Amino acid sequence: MRQAERRESLFQDILRLRRAERESPDNREIGAVRLSLESMLGETVTISFAAQVLGVSPTALRRWTEGGEIPAVIGVDGRKAIPVPLLADLYEAVERERAAGRLHVLESVVREGQGKAKLLPLKSLKAGNSADGDAGRASELRGLAYHRAIARRLDRKTANLALALVRYWRDVGSIDPRYASEWEQILEGPLPDLRKVLEGEGRRARDLRQNSPFAGILSEAERQKIVAAIR
Repeated sequence: MRQAERRESLFQDILRLRRAERESPDNREIGAVRLSLESMLGETVTISFAAQVLGVSPTALRRWTEGGEIPAVIGVDGRKAIPVPLLADLYEAVERERAAGRLHVLESVVREGQGKAKLLPLKSLKAGNSADGDAGRASELRGLAYHRAIARRLDRKTANLALALVRYWRDVGSIDPRYASEWEQILEGPLPDLRKVLEGEGRRARDLRQNSPFAGILSEAERQKIVAAIR
């Protein structure tokens, strides 16, 4: 089996484990194995590989990344690349569009994210003001608005995925054990208590959001709208 085929097979295993997590949210081992496979695949994949598994042309995918509608990062080779968790989200969204009979599936997914961004209630998500030139305060307020948007659509599935990520971070030593323990307790608890942390302005909530397991929940269009509104 060629390397590209092995990587695609590995990615399909990741997708199966994501589905299994949703069906068996109390099974901790599923999330741990999924995150381990994501680590084996790598943090990012090339645009060509992403286009292949999505069943779209590399040119189309590159056009959306160049325009910023689909976020890309710089890979180890210095080229633009797609984060693996984002690719998994895109794959599931694209497959839903195909099942609905749509032809331009990637465009439909991007337009859906843009539609969500238009409905984002920025006024109710904001809190306080950032002083001119205070980049740290602006970043903090953007983070708060981002998590308040997540709180509005929070469900148990999203909380369980975040819980699996926190446990993986703890196992590989990429999060302070104190934050890991606190996040685990909150994520296992009632959703109203979790929403208080996502929406809160107190020191405890701010500190936890600095170690947030909720990255990538909003669409890129929603994230960009928050960034543009809070400077």
